[in-house]
Amino acid sequence: MKIIVLGSGVIGTTSAYYLAKAGHEVTVIDRQPAAGMETSFGNAGEISPGYATPWAGPGVPLKAIKWLMMKYSPLVVRPKFDMQMWSWMLQMLANCNHKSYEINKSRMVRVAEYSRDVLKQLRVDTGIQYDERTEGTLQLFRTQQQLDAAATDIAVLQQSGVPYHLLDPKGCEAAEPALARVRGKFVGGLQLPGDETGDCFKFTQALAEMARELGVKFRHNVTIERLATEGDKVTGVVTSQGDLKADTYVLALGSYSPFLLRQIGIKIPVYPVKGYSITVPIADASGAPESTVMDETFKVAITRLGDRIRVGGTAEIAGYDLTLRTERRAILEHSVTDLFPQGGDVSQASFWCGLRPNTPDGTPVVGPTPLRNLFLNTGHGTLGWTMACGSARVTADLVSGRQPEISLEGLFMDRYGSINKPVLVPQGISVTA
Repeated sequence: MKIIVLGSGVIGTTSAYYLAKAGHEVTVIDRQPAAGMETSFGNAGEISPGYATPWAGPGVPLKAIKWLMMKYSPLVVRPKFDMQMWSWMLQMLANCNHKSYEINKSRMVRVAEYSRDVLKQLRVDTGIQYDERTEGTLQLFRTQQQLDAAATDIAVLQQSGVPYHLLDPKGCEAAEPALARVRGKFVGGLQLPGDETGDCFKFTQALAEMARELGVKFRHNVTIERLATEGDKVTGVVTSQGDLKADTYVLALGSYSPFLLRQIGIKIPVYPVKGYSITVPIADASGAPESTVMDETFKVAITRLGDRIRVGGTAEIAGYDLTLRTERRAILEHSVTDLFPQGGDVSQASFWCGLRPNTPDGTPVVGPTPLRNLFLNTGHGTLGWTMACGSARVTADLVSGRQPEISLEGLFMDRYGSINKPVLVPQGISVTA
């Protein structure tokens, strides 16, 4: 089968790889000059199924108000006259309750845990390298209130069978020895030993080369203008370099997915939330993190990637604005220098931002659409790197007419109700198997 994948970030590239492994003839189209050049380029480096958590949760509206008033605020909202922004925020607020949180987190953990296992097998099969480490994530709590609030997440982890360790300060220092240098700045932590770390950009570039060896064609510097449709099928992709045709199409354009879909009458609530990162050269290896430390107060992830420290986080709701704002850099520098003061040289740090494609409930949109030969793999939010391999395998299975290895419940676009025509699930596929 001839398949066109739209987008060559980590989601599009993994989709192309697994589709090629399934025996399909795959072409990838992207406006960038190479794979992984946008949101996949400088993310926090976490592969964190244990930390797969929706932003919409009980108490979040009140927390958001407090965050907005902090000097180093993890959240910034820049209001715009944009109906998609306001609709997305209202839907997110509607998910800020215990019942929705538990449902959404369980769906996210299901995809993320599967994805981690698929990635492990990929490493065994290919030997792919990307500054990977498999030493877990430490969610670090600076206050007793944060430690007490972890009970909600722990309950969901227990239900999902995800391993964890609740640590006192000495336990945190045992897991991350450099934290002993800042003793007294934290009260405990939640360690997720099944989590991993790695450079998403390096991974995406390496996997793109492996995909080429399988016959995948990458067409870069090509602008996707629209999808051509007829009846219940896509008939082609209109691009800056002419019309391209295939049997099946996989849309993996992240935050830009809704633009293309709206043109053909499909609506999904994916909206960009800008995140920032700095990449800091390690100055003192013994003073740097061993894996990932999530600073719960500032919602900042501090991750060791080879001879660098990647510090990523903050949430800026500002539409498609890619302006690098120095005040957002300040929160990243504060977090890493406060917890790892001798670890890296922030004066030599590079500064980056990207648009995370967020859904209001946190779960990505994976699977069929009302058009029988169009499939979605988008809306992964902050967890695109975490969920990439798993959602790509699910997508490849669906396109190939095979039953995926995990339940599909809650992953399709139809979970948002009847704003669209019914999705056309491939024959023989069970949603709840």
